[in-house]
Amino acid sequence: QVQLVESGGGLVQPGGSLRLSCAASGSLFSPNVMGWYRQAPGKQRDLVATITSGGRTNYEDSVKGRFTISRDNAKNTVYLQMNSLKPEDAAVYYCNVHLTRWGIPIDYWGQGTQVTVSS
Repeated sequence: QVQLVESGGGLVQPGGSLRLSCAASGSLFSPNVMGWYRQAPGKQRDLVATITSGGRTNYEDSVKGRFTISRDNAKNTVYLQMNSLKPEDAAVYYCNVHLTRWGIPIDYWGQGTQVTVSS
């Protein structure tokens, strides 16, 4: 089992910055992909960014150039640096770990952390 604990959400003004962290504990096998998703009220959960064990990143178009995903493999932690935040970035942000064991894809999710962007 893998447990994910997120931190770093909160209230920020438009144009501000926040840094989300997600620490994974348990049987985190490599290779794996760690990522962030977000869900606004009444909307589906959408991909924000992912990063592989080797450091390859992928971003949703609307956050490119503003958000940066990174990871510390020694600490099993993934980060999301969010700059130039916009009101439309407000959502619950969920940490995700995707891996495969014995050919079976497995997804683990954190409990979510609220990001509010408002003046």
